[in-house]
Amino acid sequence: MTLPSPHRQPALVVLAHLRWNFVFQRPQHLMIRAARDRAVYYVEEPVFGPGPDRLQIEAGTDGVLVCTPHIEVGHSPTESQARTARVLRDALDAAHVREYDLWVYTPMEYPVAALLRPRLTVYDCMDELANFRGAPPELRLREDVLFDRADVVFTGGQRLYEAKRERHSNVHAMPSSVDTAHFAAARTTRTDAPAQAHLPRPRLGFYGVIDERLDTALLGELARRRPEWQLVIVGPVVKIDPSRLPQAPNLHFLGQQAYADLPAFLSHWDVALMPFALNAATEFISPTKTPEYLAAGVPVVSTGIRDVIAPYGEQDLVRIADGIDAFEAACAATLAETGTPEAADRQARADAFLSTLSWDRTWAAMQHELDAARSTQAGPGEQSTPEVPHV
Repeated sequence: MTLPSPHRQPALVVLAHLRWNFVFQRPQHLMIRAARDRAVYYVEEPVFGPGPDRLQIEAGTDGVLVCTPHIEVGHSPTESQARTARVLRDALDAAHVREYDLWVYTPMEYPVAALLRPRLTVYDCMDELANFRGAPPELRLREDVLFDRADVVFTGGQRLYEAKRERHSNVHAMPSSVDTAHFAAARTTRTDAPAQAHLPRPRLGFYGVIDERLDTALLGELARRRPEWQLVIVGPVVKIDPSRLPQAPNLHFLGQQAYADLPAFLSHWDVALMPFALNAATEFISPTKTPEYLAAGVPVVSTGIRDVIAPYGEQDLVRIADGIDAFEAACAATLAETGTPEAADRQARADAFLSTLSWDRTWAAMQHELDAARSTQAGPGEQSTPEVPHV
């Protein structure tokens, strides 16, 4: 498939570290909205194999074009990224895309970005990737030069904004938002998700990526202490050995499920959990699931993540509890509150808060900043290009 000629200019080229068909999260929410007004080319990390180099292009969700570089194996990382830039440039040229903005999710792709000539460069810093397990040592250096190159920087949460705001003159906090209508369906659906339909109640559930950010020891101990509670864990296991996950008759790891099916899971949960470990990988996270759980009408218990404490914990929309004793007590209190006026009041206040949030609003605010950055430029093609770091 070749890139179609876009009907609207400028196009948006996205350099991403997450596969489009991985867990549906921030990049997908934003890019399907961007695609309403412009051509969006979502460029995944390369797949390496026999040559020749090529760009595989498939239609993704809601008009986004998912581009997967297939790069000949056996070359150095520098050469491989140059080849990635080459196949992308060739495809854009073939589609007569003369003007585009560049949206970067990972500093590791800076060497590709440096070989492109966008109108604007945007760094959407959704996480502190350098704190994640297995992060390459050169990631921080590449982020430095990406900051030099970027016209606009967005952060995925307030805590991350506080860490980045001194490093660039045009940084904006754009915390996780929510598709309220999608998750509010959980309040009215009677259909249970088949993967959990056989489980008794009460059910306490979590969905998301299962990696070093999840406190699996906390989950295991909670399952041991409360055998009458069914703990439902939905999501792919990444970077940790699945055999090392805690095991218990009432602890159920159900694997990755479709975004469209999440309301069916939520509709039959009694408590929604965010049992995150408090470590370097979670210091800057702003979990998208916080407003999603609340939009579904499910009460939430979380460990003390900074961007959950403020604003959700401070407004008593989510119970915050650290340590197994406090976390167990918070879950028990949440279950005991089911159907009470207190629970109804908390949900009403959560609904009022959620009425101020939407991914549409977030994207509109981002587009406003792009327009403002463009208005301050002297003109296209005058952006300097820092040297690609040799690390």
